[in-house]
Amino acid sequence: MRVIPVPNQSDNYAYLLIDDTSKTAAAVDPFDVPKVTAAAEKEGVQIVAGITTHHHPDHSGGNKEFSSKYPGTPMYAGSTTAPAVTTVVKDKSEFTLGDNIHIRALHTPCHTQDSICFYAHDRATDQKGVFTGDTLFRGGCGRFFEGTADEMYAALSYLATLPDSTVVYDGHEYTKGSLAFAKSVEPGSSGVDRLTQLVSSSPVTTGKSSIGDEKAWNVFMRLDSEPVKKATGEAEPSKIMSKLRDMKNNFRG
Repeated sequence: MRVIPVPNQSDNYAYLLIDDTSKTAAAVDPFDVPKVTAAAEKEGVQIVAGITTHHHPDHSGGNKEFSSKYPGTPMYAGSTTAPAVTTVVKDKSEFTLGDNIHIRALHTPCHTQDSICFYAHDRATDQKGVFTGDTLFRGGCGRFFEGTADEMYAALSYLATLPDSTVVYDGHEYTKGSLAFAKSVEPGSSGVDRLTQLVSSSPVTTGKSSIGDEKAWNVFMRLDSEPVKKATGEAEPSKIMSKLRDMKNNFRG
């Protein structure tokens, strides 16, 4: 299993999820179809599926062009609110890519009600990755546009049940801002120190962290941390989550 990030717009990521044995690929959030096509040609793979993490147009806005470029190719998504969707997946829906990659849908409503994280497992190599759209970012999480703090708490708790080695592929390059916020909430944390090293080493951070890393440095996944409780002045998980989101929305650090 290989994953090729395809940066687009100002800070979005599309991806090619590649099964090397069959030389086939799924395109995740293929907003810029020419860029995705060029990436597939460079890698020598055939695009056989599309995946949409949620309906917001900066993620699904290329779907119609994608379906025209690749007629008959399935497009998986959590609802038909996104354009050109052929297959609506629910929580724990499963499908395969090529010879070895098994994909499971994880319904994580909050940022949007149709938000789906797609967990990919290569059964030949045991590699694992999760495409989190705008639900989980490195060091952060998405805004609660269509949901509540309780729903985001449930979504991130759900993702936390994945194997710690699962590599995170998110929808935007927001890590620098997330790091600044994490430093204000949990200063001196060893996890935040590691995130600092990651940000300083590369402007592209996607695919360079795991679920285990997020548990160590993402304050939105560390609601039981005493510094996080102190920073928010709250003790209940949903209230901590709500306060953290408000703090991040207004953070200017």
